[in-house]
Amino acid sequence: METRRLELLVALARLGSMREVAEEMDVTTSTVSQQIAALARETGTVLLEPAGRRVRLTPAGRRLADHGLTILAAVDAARADLDADAEPAGTVRVAGFATAIRRSLLPLLASLDGTRVRMLIAEHEPAEALDLLAEDAVDLALVYDYALAPRTVDDRFEVTPLWTARWGLGRPAEPAMEDLPAVSTVDRHRDHDWIVNSRNDADERVVAALAAYAGFTPRIVHRADSLDLVQDLVAEGLGVGLLPEGVSMRPGVQLLALREPDVLLRAFAVVGRGRDAWAPLALIMGRLTHAGVPPGDSACPG
Repeated sequence: METRRLELLVALARLGSMREVAEEMDVTTSTVSQQIAALARETGTVLLEPAGRRVRLTPAGRRLADHGLTILAAVDAARADLDADAEPAGTVRVAGFATAIRRSLLPLLASLDGTRVRMLIAEHEPAEALDLLAEDAVDLALVYDYALAPRTVDDRFEVTPLWTARWGLGRPAEPAMEDLPAVSTVDRHRDHDWIVNSRNDADERVVAALAAYAGFTPRIVHRADSLDLVQDLVAEGLGVGLLPEGVSMRPGVQLLALREPDVLLRAFAVVGRGRDAWAPLALIMGRLTHAGVPPGDSACPG
């Protein structure tokens, strides 16, 4: 099989239009059509079928495109292995959650000056980032879970732990409020409304686990993606919610430490299996994993 033809098929599976494939790959639409037709002859399989005025992949075409991702990754790895001393050059597309972008990626940008590697960064919640990685729309995903609610990542991906961060319970400020153990603190808020993330269920699962320890079901009322907005809602007395330790709280918000069980957010770098041999991505991964751990944090458990 001609790998260039596989690249066109994989791109068609992702973009859904021969015109868009032609624009992205800098060829003509006719070339895309001819090369995929040649691939169909090579495989002896119908890869496309009409869909109105357009075409779409047949089930066989979709399966071949899935295989194509693995095949092309293996080809990339082989090329990198044969040219290991070449200077890394290329654009690494990254999708990640906001905290990891600020904490892990932005400090690396200056270190890329003078290299031929650049990053394209997009903010996404973990499930969104992993979907983009599976579609080959990004090269690297920065995702998180909590030790109390671990995320399962399938074997198409390779996962590298980065760092952990403690989270506590944000509630309307009361100067007389004492620091209490986790179960007591959560139990004291059994009758409160709760605020969770609007785009990711990880913190909702942690809240449910903490409440289960205390013997109640939390009343989830508000959902907010922005941590600043969570603080605003808490300050207005609209509920309580998880917030990171070590971050300034706005007036009217008090952060209570959660211990036994601890609430630990764990950050990971995720790449497609076999893709980390690509020199530009390997450069970024190496700098991510050797950047060091800020004071008060620990390496993320495997």
